Amino acid sequence: MAELNIPAAPVIEGTTHVHSGKVRDLYRIDAGPHEGRLLMVASDRISAYDFVLDSTIPDKGEILTRMSLWWFDQLADLIGNHVVSTDVPAAVAGRAVVCEQLDMFPVECVARGYLTGSGLLDYHRTGEVCGIALPAGLQDGSRLPEPIFTPATKAELGDHDENVSYEAVVETVGDDAAAELRMLTMKVYSRAHAQALERGIILADTKLEFGRRPDGTTILADEVLTPDSSRFWPADEWQPGRAQASYDKQIVRDWLTHESGWDRTSGEAPPPLPEAVVERTRARYVEAYELLTGESF
Repeated sequence: MAELNIPAAPVIEGTTHVHSGKVRDLYRIDAGPHEGRLLMVASDRISAYDFVLDSTIPDKGEILTRMSLWWFDQLADLIGNHVVSTDVPAAVAGRAVVCEQLDMFPVECVARGYLTGSGLLDYHRTGEVCGIALPAGLQDGSRLPEPIFTPATKAELGDHDENVSYEAVVETVGDDAAAELRMLTMKVYSRAHAQALERGIILADTKLEFGRRPDGTTILADEVLTPDSSRFWPADEWQPGRAQASYDKQIVRDWLTHESGWDRTSGEAPPPLPEAVVERTRARYVEAYELLTGESF
């Protein structure tokens, strides 16, 4: 397990801190009109290779929050979401939402339309991704014959999510829930891929999280279709057979892997990011937001 260096969550008056992940801090609201709801705050933290880096990316939390809210609106006719209000304490304005408490499904719901990342590694080993056989001869960045559902386990904080088969999801949540999660994941991916492509961006893959309301309704939770949970590529630069230019934290991964001198296998935490890498990463997040939404940040 990687040693996560997550700073202590700030105290927010009228709330109780519940949990901190790699990027988000979660609080229970103790008083007022949203008493009993959750306050989800997106920080400027950035993680890579299962480490939370000492460096932060300015405005990242606000960009992620605004992008998720925009996508939740775009998807509202397909599926509901957990957002109750954006009326949040001033200390976290712009980067937090009030949301419902849900019974979360213990599955990372991943849709892939292109082969890269852990899917590519699985394919090289077995010719399959999550038990789905794929044609021979695919390369890094190849478009798949059709998008596929490639779920993963939700790892403990600091561990790595593991790709699993659809059958493993059935064993975890049951036949009906597994079928619903797969159907909803592919619907969201199909809609988002088409919308992104209209704006010159390829949505290569995305990771979604779903929860269940007390009445049994399944809805989207956490974040949706941000550069932290998705791979966005410039469509005009797409060229299978090599690593793709991207609108996500690949800049950080590339620097850590090729320039920093850091050894991923050492167990040591990664070094702080140079200012130039921080600025380039922030610029890519802003560019993705502006291209997708048509709004200026």
